[in-house]
Amino acid sequence: MKKHPLSSFSSVASVLSVACALGLSGCSANFGDVSDTTTQTAVHIQGLVHGGQQPISGAHVYMYATSTAAYGGNGIAPTKGATGNASTSLLTAATGNPADANGHFYVTTNTFGDFSINGAFACTSGQQVYLYSTGGDPQLAGTGIAGTPNPAASLMAVVGDCSSSAFPGVTSVFMNEVTTVAAAYALAGFATDPLHIGAPSSVAGHSLARTGLANAFHTALNLVNQTSGAANATFPLNSRAVVPVTTINTLADILAACVNSNGVSSSGCSTLFSNTTYSTAPTDTATAAIHIAQHPAANVSALLSLATNASPFQSILTSANDLSLGVRYTGGGLNSPFRVAIDGAGNAWVPNLGANTVTEISSAGTFLSGTKGYTDGGLNLPEGIAIDLSGNAWLPNFLANSVTELSSTGAALSGSNGYTGGGMSFPERIAIDSVGNAWVANEGSTVTKLSSTGAFLSGPNGFTSGGLNVPFGIAIDGANNAWVPNEDGNSVTEFSNAGAVLSGIGGYIGGGLNSPEGIAIDSVGNAWVFNFGGGSVTKFSNAGAVLNDYTGGGLSFPTGITIDGAGNAWVINQGNSVTEISNSGVFLSGAKGYTSGGLSSPVGVAIDGSGNAWITNLQGNSVTEMIGIGIPVITPIVAGLPVIPTKDGSSNLGTRP
Repeated sequence: MKKHPLSSFSSVASVLSVACALGLSGCSANFGDVSDTTTQTAVHIQGLVHGGQQPISGAHVYMYATSTAAYGGNGIAPTKGATGNASTSLLTAATGNPADANGHFYVTTNTFGDFSINGAFACTSGQQVYLYSTGGDPQLAGTGIAGTPNPAASLMAVVGDCSSSAFPGVTSVFMNEVTTVAAAYALAGFATDPLHIGAPSSVAGHSLARTGLANAFHTALNLVNQTSGAANATFPLNSRAVVPVTTINTLADILAACVNSNGVSSSGCSTLFSNTTYSTAPTDTATAAIHIAQHPAANVSALLSLATNASPFQSILTSANDLSLGVRYTGGGLNSPFRVAIDGAGNAWVPNLGANTVTEISSAGTFLSGTKGYTDGGLNLPEGIAIDLSGNAWLPNFLANSVTELSSTGAALSGSNGYTGGGMSFPERIAIDSVGNAWVANEGSTVTKLSSTGAFLSGPNGFTSGGLNVPFGIAIDGANNAWVPNEDGNSVTEFSNAGAVLSGIGGYIGGGLNSPEGIAIDSVGNAWVFNFGGGSVTKFSNAGAVLNDYTGGGLSFPTGITIDGAGNAWVINQGNSVTEISNSGVFLSGAKGYTSGGLSSPVGVAIDGSGNAWITNLQGNSVTEMIGIGIPVITPIVAGLPVIPTKDGSSNLGTRP
């Protein structure tokens, strides 16, 4: 048996709370139901547009609402029309100056970069709103001294939910490179470019997508002070959430090298654009920022060359492995945090081995479980966690041979000692099937199946056949079958939902399996298994055939795995890195993986509905949230399973909401 590591919100309420924390007017405690009815909304927003520390004169400032019809995002083409992902221009003749060639109204900044939006416009509660400026004179010779307009200079700033209780209370917005970085990273999973940002709304049956997009806007507001244009040192509502200010300043300076220039032909712009060209070449700084956020491991050295000690935002990075943004959480009861799971609201649930507690972090970055975490239900070295469709958390207790079920508010639903029996023997990992049954992998070489009410469905001894040999992980496919990697058997066992062995006497073997410890299933039913001993990831078809064995890309003693909304695999490495592998087998995270955010013996990983990667640090007593780095995925994991099981194991696992 392996030695144990220790022995070696509502969306409107969240937006409003952030807005209040920023000191904006119009805050209210009324968090009533959100209506989808379009109404005329009166608003007065004053603001500044700056390139670095210099005001931009003559810039056009637009107000847009994200599309509620379709996704924008990495690899998604811009589309127009009622079913497209083009953002909606909100200003009218009453609130803006003359319209541009596309019929979009705007206001213009004066010599000092000031702008004012004042009047009424059509607004739908629940729409997410942002400001976008383009062009203007960066006044390189000084304020009031005419210079060359720079059509490549474009900036963004998030405003928030277009509801009567939140966004209209905004009175001052500072737009610069820092606000652009915050918006680009937080919205990276939904943005094709600054004018094509969106996710399907609940009207189209995509309520999870709408939640993920709203949460992404909350995150942008957390990263930057909206009224000053400076990066926040910590989240406004959580001083234990540390923002990577130096990285944000560096990224802002990278953009400023182009913004504070005479345009596309400048060395700053040409270097920026040539090193952020992927499916399309950017022609403006906001698009380039989105591309960096979506490819943070690419062309790092070339981009860093644009940030110098003379750049407007200090301090800066002089070297970096990648340009990902990792927010680091401490406190809230985090104590040797082990795994992590995301619920339907985007909240992260983290079991703590060192304290026998569970910490819940809201999508807005606050601790919902208090200063010590949830403590009820007989928690005793909880090593795994899964969230069911009711939002309840299920946790196996390694030393108590039990499973604790907690409600969405942390109350124990499984009694004071949890569910016991059913052959549980050092339970390690847990997964929920489509009908709410919980499947538990036990290091004692058994698998236990519990009903949603805690009844044991696998007999008094659990399932014991199929080559089980220190099973260390478990996952459910679209056929409702359970897949279990065997650490000491170098094999994978597959059970039908009734407990019949589907993988033969010794399980599936081959493909470089070497101390396999974890597993995740993608949308076509393929199983991705990480090998702790082999430093690799083995991919099996739903029929158990080896499809590939991936090595390299920073894979080294991997300890966790999950799948994002594009079907890409995310693997945590004990050597303090995160490896991202595309569904086709391309390493997207560079030669060493992503390394930001204070990673310290990371062991757990999950992607949320905004595309953020949540990583638990066993030795650091912390959780790292990598902002906007992945593709938004359906949460919790069980929500991706079909109601009627499929024959080939296909499902909505590893897909966008």
